[in-house]
Amino acid sequence: MHQTLGRVIQSASNIILGKEQQIRLSLCCLLTGGHLLIEDIPGVGKTTLAHTLAKLMGLEYQRIQFTSDLLPADIIGATIYNPDQHQFTFHKGAIFKQMVLADEINRATPKAQSALLEAMEERQVTVEGQTYRLPLPFFVIATQNPSHQLGTFPLPESQLDRFLMRIELGYPDHDAERELLTGQNRYKLIATLDAQLPAEKLLYMQQAVQDIYASPALLDYIQALIKFTRESEEYHTGLSPRAGLALLNSAKAWAYMQQREEVIPEDVQMVLGPVAGHRLRAGYSNSENIVAPLLANVAIP
Repeated sequence: MHQTLGRVIQSASNIILGKEQQIRLSLCCLLTGGHLLIEDIPGVGKTTLAHTLAKLMGLEYQRIQFTSDLLPADIIGATIYNPDQHQFTFHKGAIFKQMVLADEINRATPKAQSALLEAMEERQVTVEGQTYRLPLPFFVIATQNPSHQLGTFPLPESQLDRFLMRIELGYPDHDAERELLTGQNRYKLIATLDAQLPAEKLLYMQQAVQDIYASPALLDYIQALIKFTRESEEYHTGLSPRAGLALLNSAKAWAYMQQREEVIPEDVQMVLGPVAGHRLRAGYSNSENIVAPLLANVAIP
């Protein structure tokens, strides 16, 4: 299984140049069964990363372009009258795929954004009192432009909290950009990829991640981190119990990717920024690295 993960990371690194760490974090997020938010300026490869992961995992993939006129029915579907059968029939929306890319999610209105809430939390949608299950595995990868750009509607805290992780890609380094400039078209390369991690294997790995051991001392460390966010003046509000579970499960997935059967504090520190960064708001300080006070002030037991 770990050889398969290695092939996935290597294949994705051939498409998204110079971003192996972000690829590993994205894969860690999917192994945890969570949803991923990629926030960065246009043109750095956010959509390409999502498409690459879907292709390597052999998942049914659907891209939804979020715009200001997008309606909830465009996402989840609608019930339409069928005159031939003299009854109403539900027509599934774009959300009924294993991996959904919500592209530029903060360009849609809050009403359209909220259409994802039930799907992301409960893996189902409800239309006119009828509940429809979504396929498994089910992931939402959303891209988001920086909030200072024109035409954006900031995601509310409840929506942000549905994303297990948030990452940024950033600009490529000199060598990666040169290879990008002189190499083949990235989307043509994606078309040549073979599925390395089919859904059955992915579901098996997700279960294996849950079996990774976390010692009482490790749980003490996670609880100390959570407690600091709730009591320190560094932050307006602390991490919720859901965030604590997200931190633990993400650390388990990172340990699994490192071929270990037990979580160590370094696993927690590795995923702390992507898991906690979008859930915290700075209080008196305005640190660019919002989790820096956590790492500086909370000692490992």
